[in-house]
Amino acid sequence: MAEDLHVVQGNKEEQYRSLIPQIKGLLDGEPDLVANLANVAAALKEQFGWFWVGFYLVKGEELVLGPFQGPIACTRIRKNKGVCGTSWAQATTLIVPDVEAFPGHIACSSLSKSEIVVPLIRNSEVKAVLDVDSESLSHFDETDQRYLEEIVALIVL
Repeated sequence: MAEDLHVVQGNKEEQYRSLIPQIKGLLDGEPDLVANLANVAAALKEQFGWFWVGFYLVKGEELVLGPFQGPIACTRIRKNKGVCGTSWAQATTLIVPDVEAFPGHIACSSLSKSEIVVPLIRNSEVKAVLDVDSESLSHFDETDQRYLEEIVALIVL
């Protein structure tokens, strides 16, 4: 188990490449889902300094707030509502350069300007989503998508 997170400087890809083995170390041998989601959220927040990083878990017909780092968040999100609910319904990663332009965006915080949501899919079913918000417009791109998808694939649900 990793005890300290080594935060690296460099371009986005270098930061992800350094972070992924550390996340593997955090997850290795730990069976508790809440602990693992909490540590992944914390590692991402520490490395990148994003405004908000967290997980929503599928419970019935809603996404329910799970472990996160950042300001208080929306507690429940319906399927097809907002970026998280849409990502869940479509079972696909969504990159939103300007959340104000996203139809039906749920404004948990007016400080959030852009967002990426990555579904955690197991056995062809979305079980949770990773939600990341930035205070900057157009913050997320295909590099974030590729590495965040790799990171969520490491989580045992």
